[in-house]
Amino acid sequence: MTAQKKPIVPTEVLLPFILITSLFAMWGFANDITNPMVSAFKKVLELNNTQASWVQMAFYGGYFTMALPAAMFAKKYSYKKGILLGLALYAVGAILFYPAAAYEQFGFFLMALYILTFGLAFLETTANPFILSMGPPETATQRLNLAQAFNPIGALAGLYVAQNFILSSLQSDDLNASGNPIYDTLSESVKATVRTSDLLVIRNPYVILGLVIIGILILIAMVKMPQEKREEDVDQIATSIKRIFRNIKFREGVLAQMFYVGAQIMCWTYIYQYAETLGIDNRSAVPYAMSALGIFLVGRWVCTFLLRFLDSGKLLMYFSILACVFTLGTMFLQGMSGLYSLVMVSFCMSLMFPTIYGIALEDLGPDTKYGAAFLVMAIVGGAIMPLAQGVILDIGGSGYEDVRILGVPEVNFSFILPLCCFVFVGIYGFRVFTKHIAQGS
Repeated sequence: MTAQKKPIVPTEVLLPFILITSLFAMWGFANDITNPMVSAFKKVLELNNTQASWVQMAFYGGYFTMALPAAMFAKKYSYKKGILLGLALYAVGAILFYPAAAYEQFGFFLMALYILTFGLAFLETTANPFILSMGPPETATQRLNLAQAFNPIGALAGLYVAQNFILSSLQSDDLNASGNPIYDTLSESVKATVRTSDLLVIRNPYVILGLVIIGILILIAMVKMPQEKREEDVDQIATSIKRIFRNIKFREGVLAQMFYVGAQIMCWTYIYQYAETLGIDNRSAVPYAMSALGIFLVGRWVCTFLLRFLDSGKLLMYFSILACVFTLGTMFLQGMSGLYSLVMVSFCMSLMFPTIYGIALEDLGPDTKYGAAFLVMAIVGGAIMPLAQGVILDIGGSGYEDVRILGVPEVNFSFILPLCCFVFVGIYGFRVFTKHIAQGS
């Protein structure tokens, strides 16, 4: 009961809290302007599903590469300096879309996304534990859920830009509308003209985003941030890492986070392909993706409230079970009912990332920064699992209904991967409120 009387955000750190919380929206924007690009690049550059899914491999692979260096940087210097470096890398990656469009090379775009997410890795590795530290430990998980509630606001903005400034302007998408693959039949010279135009359409929002990020970098550099408690770093990095991995709750939390992020990115990336089998083109599918994010946002606020009264592990288990139910609906309900089930999965996912994060980092003390790094590295699930789902989608061809598995098209069956992920997250939630709490680990 004492925890309910403590403030979620103390008034003396309210301005820094607001500024750092704004970063949650900025990486949400990057995530969800990029998700539709899997389908967009597939059409513009004539890729198969597996090749197009390398967009997510590059994007989330950057998290895996840079999370531990980001933690080492924050450990040596400060959260604020880590955030400033992250913003700088974010801006560089976004602006690299300019030369990538000029060279018209898919590999160049992948490199730009990879560098952009170096910056996001710095931001997530530093901003999440920074938010946890901005107040009483008893309200840390609630505080992080509150900050994470602004992530889907940025994600909605990213989807809005994707729909109104990218997908609506792609000539290759228009030429392939209504199931008529006109783009595929064009001469190479006409295709080249369309490709050049479409890549410029993709380029411009990223370049503008890079300039906006530079402005945010300057603002945060000018504001005084709360001093974190610093201790002498007398331990070697290897010793610190060994210590945190002796914590079972943390170790299992890293795996749970990997599976959760994989499920989230699969559900949000392949909603476009799922909708396409129902005769809904990419541009028209964006409102469904936005509805999913709107439900996700509502879920974040609901869960922030519920966590004041319910055990976080138990709530995590309940939401995982519900996610499994909706995922089964996505797989086996035909027509729009399946699409609505896929949208509703987002409500269940709203609790998962910040709650797993907060649970796993409990009681790590001076090792928190390294623990945060491994939880951000777990975002690599968003790189690996969409690629695996793309492989399933390519069974029988590059379409989405080439074969039927368990009586449903392969695009429906491919959601067996998110289903398995939610099962694992649910088991972690169960173990948190039973075994781990009982043992005090």
